[in-house]
Amino acid sequence: MLFKRQTSGAVVCSSCGSLVGVRDEKCLTCGRRNPGLWGFAPLLRNLGNDFGFVALVVWGSGALYVISLLLSGSALRMGGGLFGFLAPSTPIAILLGASGGYPVFALGRWWTVLSASWLHGSILHIVFNMMWVRDLGPVVADVYGAGRMVIIYTVAGACGFLLSSAAAMYLPPLPLLRGATLTLGASAAIFGLLGALVYYGRRTGSSLVRSEAIRYAVILGFFGLIMPGIDNFAHAGGFFGGYLAARVLDPLKPERIDHIFIALICLLATALSIAASVITGLSLFK
Repeated sequence: MLFKRQTSGAVVCSSCGSLVGVRDEKCLTCGRRNPGLWGFAPLLRNLGNDFGFVALVVWGSGALYVISLLLSGSALRMGGGLFGFLAPSTPIAILLGASGGYPVFALGRWWTVLSASWLHGSILHIVFNMMWVRDLGPVVADVYGAGRMVIIYTVAGACGFLLSSAAAMYLPPLPLLRGATLTLGASAAIFGLLGALVYYGRRTGSSLVRSEAIRYAVILGFFGLIMPGIDNFAHAGGFFGGYLAARVLDPLKPERIDHIFIALICLLATALSIAASVITGLSLFK
């Protein structure tokens, strides 16, 4: 059966793809501990090389966006140009976990640097971001492994929103570059995936991967500079956060089982941040 745990026979190592025994403690090819993932490696492989994380981001972000529209009710914003169409109300965005200088520093909701990556401000905002997640997520998972990809995505988003929030609070507005009092969206994490690919190209000597990632980052960065309302500090923080996380994780070393555990902790922390935003927000807006 599709969801049945395998308890005997051979499986594919979740790091290097070599055949290993399902009960082997160590892969003889790459050295990964517990390469069969307790017999769940075949099930996870059925979810793709990202172990289903990209689908989780797309469907999870989509569900939260629909919820934000329904909760906005008559306050739902229909104007504001092409990129402001079908925008949730500001109180609802804050309730669900939008980040920025106001939530983080004025309201003390520091955990929103995790939750904001899963929220979006308009229909085009979420469509474009999810397209980039679908394009970049499997590529990063292929070269780093699913666990490290989740870590990079989470760390990059948090770094991006932390930088933007701090800039809004402590830095004067600069031309085309200013912190956001309220910010949300997956773009900081997306820039983190690009930063991870840039580091991969540098670490492995792959000029093609490095140049393509830089090209995409420059295109998206230029787009952010010419379009109003784009959080360029979050993009910059996400890119460097992803680059530094990738450097620590080192793509030339095999993914370890503890990377999977850390990835699960990242997902749990993100879920708890959304729950904390809603629970504290209900009392905040009474």
